[in-house]
Amino acid sequence: MPSTGLNDAMGLPTEYVVLRERARGLARACEPFAVEADRLSTLHAETRAALAASGLAALTVPASHGGEREKVDPLAVCVVREVLMETSAHLDETFAMQGIGSYAISSNGSSEQQDEWLPRVASLEAIAALALTEPDTGSDLRNITTTIASDGDGLLLNGQKAFISNANAADLFTVMAREDDGYTLVLVPAEADGVVVKPLAELIAPHVIADVDFDTVRLPASSRVGEPKKGFEAVLSTLAVFRASVAGAAVGLANAALEEAVRHANSREQFGRPLARLGAVEQMLAESWTELEMARLLTYRAAMLARDNPPRQTLVHSSMAKLAATEIAGRIVDRSVQIMGRFGLIRDSKVERLYRAARPMRIYEGASEVLRGSISKALSESVSGGPGA
Repeated sequence: MPSTGLNDAMGLPTEYVVLRERARGLARACEPFAVEADRLSTLHAETRAALAASGLAALTVPASHGGEREKVDPLAVCVVREVLMETSAHLDETFAMQGIGSYAISSNGSSEQQDEWLPRVASLEAIAALALTEPDTGSDLRNITTTIASDGDGLLLNGQKAFISNANAADLFTVMAREDDGYTLVLVPAEADGVVVKPLAELIAPHVIADVDFDTVRLPASSRVGEPKKGFEAVLSTLAVFRASVAGAAVGLANAALEEAVRHANSREQFGRPLARLGAVEQMLAESWTELEMARLLTYRAAMLARDNPPRQTLVHSSMAKLAATEIAGRIVDRSVQIMGRFGLIRDSKVERLYRAARPMRIYEGASEVLRGSISKALSESVSGGPGA
């Protein structure tokens, strides 16, 4: 699709246009093994090496510690994810999780934590993971049961985390746990005694993911990331910065699916004319392109707001972008499979991979129903002039 025209019309600065071309170069380099990588629930070595060689992972940490920009730029991350997702979900996830797993360290960590870990995250020497979800706690994060407690001159971490992205490849975990009546983030090296990674059943779209047990993990007091009992605020800041980038990935997925459908509809004839000239198919194509551009505009706006304002102030806009883009991506890829008929059902074809990758996007990093609730609450508060309306 002529997405470059839209981006230029939006007036993206040259630096983002150049960044998009760098991402396209990486995507082209990974195209030959994209199918192989997207089948894996473990980290694909060639994908990791290509991403490291591109230098793009440096966008996920600040320049002071090996990054590319003064601070993590949500629009830059969004632009890159849009491109990478068009080629490989595995490539997109490998890039994005470096930032999601380490952002709390970038924004709240001690200088010692930042010096030790962030340069290694930027170079992909170290793989980062954010451990929030638990076996009985998904969207309701305030109900977590993992605990952190003082133990002499150190800390003691106990609990179980579930469905943690990068867990089976991670070198470090940023873990949220209860501490008395609050929530604290702690940095846990994967090699620490008591850290047990447990494999999961295969997901609909393979993903580097596993459960993690923290069984009497002893840590130095310096392992806290930020202030005690301020972990929830740090997690919300991470979501504000990276939730818009999920929308970017959804836009890239939808764009790739629609391109596949258009190529098929232009080249295949039925009833004496190309599919693209049949009324029902025309309707699906037109609606899909319109929705795609709606999602892209909302996504870029949310990413710009997150770039230019304190992250917490823009979380609702990131939530709207994530909700809209992932729901639209689901509709577009479904229509694309429908347009392609039996050819859209072939295992490991591009559109079939996109179809499977689209479904989890409406669940992770904020299920659509939960996002609708938070958006509605923010709307009510903005109209009434304060919370509790």
